[in-house]
Amino acid sequence: MEFRQARIKDIDGIKALLRKYHRDTISDEDRPDGFVTTAITDEQLTELIEKEDGVTIIAEPSESGPDRVLGFCFAAPWEFWSAWPLFRHMIDIIPEYEFEGEKLVLSDTYQYGPMCVDRSIRGTGAFEKLFFTSLHQFKDRFPIMLTFVNQINKRSENAHTNKAHMQTIGTFDFGGNHYYLMGIRTDYSE
Repeated sequence: MEFRQARIKDIDGIKALLRKYHRDTISDEDRPDGFVTTAITDEQLTELIEKEDGVTIIAEPSESGPDRVLGFCFAAPWEFWSAWPLFRHMIDIIPEYEFEGEKLVLSDTYQYGPMCVDRSIRGTGAFEKLFFTSLHQFKDRFPIMLTFVNQINKRSENAHTNKAHMQTIGTFDFGGNHYYLMGIRTDYSE
């Protein structure tokens, strides 16, 4: 397995994994193990890859065709995410929160997620390696990475707290859902 930044040729594999684990299309069998809630268009995904260098993937190399994508992690500055209503809400409320005793400033933070790891490699350390590969991708651009986790998604909450070592900064509500706001310094050492 390779942990690397995505290229345009990886888009179909990323989209296939996103469909498999998205809240709207996930199987009933997989739903209890967590799900992804963010939808993304081909144009947005292309911009995220080409302009932001913001898609880190787990790839299983193939000699006969495209690499198989077994995991992905999206990350980008707030300007990129402003097209989504939930992220616009986060942009509005982030300055109300503190992290490690300091007020959060949008220009010092960016949004990470969604992140998804195929069931076939869960429990192998792939989540942690993908998370920290993505985190370190942005350490020269931003000191703090933020994300949100739906409070009903216990698997994601557990992974981000115990495996990624993120801190819960607070909670917020949006669209009838309850979320944790979580953060970590980009220079965090594992």
